[in-house]
Amino acid sequence: MIYLVWVPLLVPFLAGPAGRRLVSCVPPRQAAWLLTLTTAGLAAGSTASLALLVIPGATHVHAVAALGDLLTPLTTGSPDTVVAMGTVAAALLAWCTTVLVRGLHRRRAQLRRARRLAACADGELVVLKDDSPDAYALPGRPGRIVVTTGMLRALSAAEREALFAHERAHLSGRHHLFVAVAELAALCHPGLRSLREPLGYALERSADEAAAEAVGDRRLAARAIGRAALATRAAQSPGAGRPGFAMAATTGPVPRRVAALLDHGAHGAHPRRTTNRFLAAALLACLALSAASALEAATDLHTSIEIAQGESPRD
Repeated sequence: MIYLVWVPLLVPFLAGPAGRRLVSCVPPRQAAWLLTLTTAGLAAGSTASLALLVIPGATHVHAVAALGDLLTPLTTGSPDTVVAMGTVAAALLAWCTTVLVRGLHRRRAQLRRARRLAACADGELVVLKDDSPDAYALPGRPGRIVVTTGMLRALSAAEREALFAHERAHLSGRHHLFVAVAELAALCHPGLRSLREPLGYALERSADEAAAEAVGDRRLAARAIGRAALATRAAQSPGAGRPGFAMAATTGPVPRRVAALLDHGAHGAHPRRTTNRFLAAALLACLALSAASALEAATDLHTSIEIAQGESPRD
C-alpha cells in the first residue's frame, strides 16, 4: 500500500499537458465532458489517498487501535515515519476539507445572488444601463442573459443575436456547473489547476459552435465574438460588474476561438483521429490509474487491518 497510495497524488500532474492538447484536437463538447470527469475523478483519488495515509499512523494511537480491535498497530515501515506521514496527510486532508467547504459556501452564495437578480427580470434578457460594454450568462432558475447598453451599442443587430446565442448556449448547457467542478477539484489538488484553463476554452468553443449553428453563419458568429471582445477590452474596467462565476463570450483566447470558427472544417477541422484518440486515452488512462491504485491501496490496507486484528486475511 505504501507505494500504491502515492500514485493518485502524482497522476494529476501528468493530466495537465494532455488536457491542454486535448482541447485543440477533440470537439469542444466532448472535450469539456472528458476534462470535467477527469478533474473530478483525480480529485477524488488524491483525497482518498490522503485518507489512506492517515489510517496507518492513526493506529499507533491507543484509542484508535482499541476502537478498531487491533492487537498491534499497522506496520508499513518505521513507526516514526508512518506516524509522521499520517500526521502530514491528516493536516493536508483537513486543509483540503476546509477550503472545499469554503469554496462550496462561496459558490452557493454567488448563485443565490444571481438567482435574486434573475428573479427581478421579466424576460430572458437583462439590460443594464452601463456604458462599459459587457455581456454574460447568469445562471439561475431560469437563467438570464445580462448585457449592458454599452455592448448593445457596440454591435449590430445580427451580431447581438449571435452574442445572445452564445450566452444562451452557456445557460442551456449548464456550463457553470462544469466550471464549479473544476474549481473545486483544483482546491483538492494543485496539479488540477492546470486543467481549468483548457476546460474554460472548451466550454467557450462549445458555445461558439452553438451560436454559429443558431444564426446559420460561422463568419457572423466569429465577427460578433471578436467585436464584443474588442469593445470589452477597450473599456477602462472590462468586466468590473460581472460576477466571478459568470461565463462570457469575451473571455479566454478570443483570437484562437475566432480562428477556429472561421475554419470551414467541421468544428474547426480537428487533426487526425489517431491524435484525438491518443489524447483522450491518455486522460482516461490517468483517471483509471488513479482509481485502480487507490482501490488496490485500500484493499491492501484492509488486509493489513485483518492481520493486525489477529484474523486470517481473506482472498
